[in-house]
Amino acid sequence: MPDDPRRIGAYTLVARLGEGGQGVVYLARDDAGAPVTVKLLRAGGARARSRFVKEAEAALQVTGRHTAQVLDADVTGDRPYIVSEFVEGPSLQHVVADRGPLTPAQLRRLAIRTAAALAEIHRAGIVHRDLKPGNIVLGPDGAKVIDFGIARMTDATPLTTDGPIGTPAYMAPEQIEDEPVGPPADIFAWGATLVYAATGVPPFGTGSSAAVMRRVTTRRPDLGDLDGPLRDLAARCLDKNPAARPTARQLVRALKEGVLPAAKPRPKQIPRYRWRMMVALAGVITAGFVLGILF
Repeated sequence: MPDDPRRIGAYTLVARLGEGGQGVVYLARDDAGAPVTVKLLRAGGARARSRFVKEAEAALQVTGRHTAQVLDADVTGDRPYIVSEFVEGPSLQHVVADRGPLTPAQLRRLAIRTAAALAEIHRAGIVHRDLKPGNIVLGPDGAKVIDFGIARMTDATPLTTDGPIGTPAYMAPEQIEDEPVGPPADIFAWGATLVYAATGVPPFGTGSSAAVMRRVTTRRPDLGDLDGPLRDLAARCLDKNPAARPTARQLVRALKEGVLPAAKPRPKQIPRYRWRMMVALAGVITAGFVLGILF
C-alpha cells in the first residue's frame, strides 16, 4: 500500500501477508536476503503496545519444530515489530476451502503435528488463544502453528478487553463467558479445527458471531463424518467443561500410541456459564408467570 513502510529495522518489506486489528504482517527479507515475516504494530495507545509487548515476550519463549520460530523483536521503538520464520505454504483454511476436507492420512498428520505444537506452546507456559485453520500453515515440512497475536503467559494477569478475544467458531465456552482461560481453551480450539479439517465445516456451524457463540455455549458439537479414534478425541476436546478435556501431551500420546486418556469425572457443581443460562431462563419463566397473573 502507498503508506506502508519500505524498511523496518534491518528488514526490507516486500509485500503484505495479512492484516488484523492489532497490526499488519509483511513478507520481508533480512540483510542476507532470507525471507521472514514482520508483524508491525498498528498505531494505538498504551494498551495496544502492552499487548504487543506481551505477545513478543510469549512468542520468544516457544521453541520447537511445529511452530513458526520468532527470530527477532523490537518493542521499544516508535514502531514495535516482531520478526518470525516465514513458512511457505497455504493455510489450512485456504486448503480446505479450495480443495475440500483432508484425506484420513492427511488429517492424522495434521492432528499429530498441531497437537505437538500445542504441547510445545503449553510447555513454555503460553496459551495461544487463537488456534484456528487460518493460523495453521501447511508448509513443505508439514503443518506449523503461527501467530501468537493474542497469546499470553498462563500465569499473567488477563488484559482488559472490550469483549471475548478470539475467533468465535473456535473459541472455548470459557472464553466467550469471560471465565479464566488456560491451556484447555487451546485444546477446545484444536478439536474444532480438527472437525473443520475433516468435514469442511466448524463443529458449531457458521453465521453471525453471536449465533455461533450461542451454539458453542449451549449446543453439542456436530462432528459430521469424522469417525474412528479422531472422532472420540475431538469429542473429548470439545467438552464444555475445561477440566474434562485432555492435555496437549495426552493428545500427542493418544495419537501416537492409541492410548486415550481416561475421562475426568465431572464436577458436581454446575459451571458458572450454565448457572447464568439457568438464571436467565428462570427469569423468563418468572416474568411469564407474573404477566399471567396480572392479565
